[in-house]
Amino acid sequence: MDLEQLKYPIGQFIMPEIFDERQATVWISEIEALPAQIKKATESLSSNELNQAYRPGGWTLRQVVHHLPDSHMNAYIRFKQALTEDVPVIRPYDEAGWAETEEARNGDIEMSVALLTSLHRRWVTFLKTLKMEDYQRKYIHPAQDKELNLAMMLGMYAWHGKHHLAHINNTVN
Repeated sequence: MDLEQLKYPIGQFIMPEIFDERQATVWISEIEALPAQIKKATESLSSNELNQAYRPGGWTLRQVVHHLPDSHMNAYIRFKQALTEDVPVIRPYDEAGWAETEEARNGDIEMSVALLTSLHRRWVTFLKTLKMEDYQRKYIHPAQDKELNLAMMLGMYAWHGKHHLAHINNTVN
């Protein structure tokens, strides 16, 4: 595999031209399914396997597992801010820095799988309450210097989970 395939094993996210209730339901279902998929993909991995990088210069599988709840926790908060505030400016975080913290580099992944499971249960419960017009609400991402709507972000985070699940599955299979 070339480096681009290792980085983006399922390709990069592309927002479909049509966002409707069916698409929202698909993406919410994918977000809902992710914790069990991550658990299944990682439950039999040894410490050595978890310490393998998914690509040269990339994070280890352990770091990827810890990254998921870090990222999705921020996403959940951003969704809530966009719904309850008028085009809020969100606070970016240093993903690479968080992945280099001691617990992300060496910590037991079970705590992050449990956190991801609880977080996604709460996030999906919230997402299922949104109306289609709510997905047009926006937030400003200052690092990207643009407004992002919740429809696109729903798709992006459904993709994000599958993206990292493929990193795990492609590395150990």
